[in-house]
Amino acid sequence: MFENSIETVGTYTRPVNTILRTYSGKKIIPGSSTLFFVNNEGYAVTCKHVIDLLASSEKINQTYAEFERERESIAKDGKFKMNLKGLELKYKYSAETIVQIKNTFVDCVDAMSGFTWHVHPKYDLAILKFNDYKTLHYKGYATFLKDTSNIKQGKFLCRLGFPFPEFTNFRYNEITDDIEWTTEGNQSSPRFPIEGMVTRFLVEENQLYGIELSTPGLKGQSGGPLFNEKGIVYGMQFSTKHLHLGFDLVDKEILIDNTTKKISDYSFIHLGQCVHADIIKQFLTEKNIAFYEGD
Repeated sequence: MFENSIETVGTYTRPVNTILRTYSGKKIIPGSSTLFFVNNEGYAVTCKHVIDLLASSEKINQTYAEFERERESIAKDGKFKMNLKGLELKYKYSAETIVQIKNTFVDCVDAMSGFTWHVHPKYDLAILKFNDYKTLHYKGYATFLKDTSNIKQGKFLCRLGFPFPEFTNFRYNEITDDIEWTTEGNQSSPRFPIEGMVTRFLVEENQLYGIELSTPGLKGQSGGPLFNEKGIVYGMQFSTKHLHLGFDLVDKEILIDNTTKKISDYSFIHLGQCVHADIIKQFLTEKNIAFYEGD
């Protein structure tokens, strides 16, 4: 049903890869999010919370660099551990504190001087602009649904993103105490589509702003497009809600490998939530950014 549309949408949907580490050690934690391009001028849309991560990365990295400089100035004597503990308290560092984050845009443009953004004042939506590139590495761009009154309950749609990070082109540098990207390993992760039925619509203060689906949007698909079998974009994945079903099992005896065991299970349904195409189009219009419509 979505074979051709996934191929079409995949030409302009890209991952944002992230690596991070906490204060407790050297293990690198990979993650991904998604964006998709709306024209051939380097403009893409994604979630506001994705932009928040990108914006906070520099501050987190700068803070850790300052911490390192102060740590190096501590005398290596009998009071070192006590003084280090004081420095950790000053910076509010615990074992779980994120101290470094690095991000990279995969197959978007050849190079850039940086990027600028606009975040929606109310919804989890943002516009990202790649600056001073020479060559685009994506092809095509989103075509948004023109007449959104045709979106009805029961309509099957698809989302595309990068929820399972399989990229391995990173390492921890022992000498510099830094995490860094490398030219070795997998550069990206496979794209992952997931279908869903339109179940309900999201409304706030009499404003229709979103579409709910019968299946979850997966972590890493935030910022990915929602589209039909023709590749026409209906919205953008931004979160998943979890509703308690009430089919709870508490100390239920079941037979597992010929042994009776007691299990407990609390069931939930996980429903994807997407920003409505109309909200995206309104925001692009407000910022004088070109976009395209179709049926």
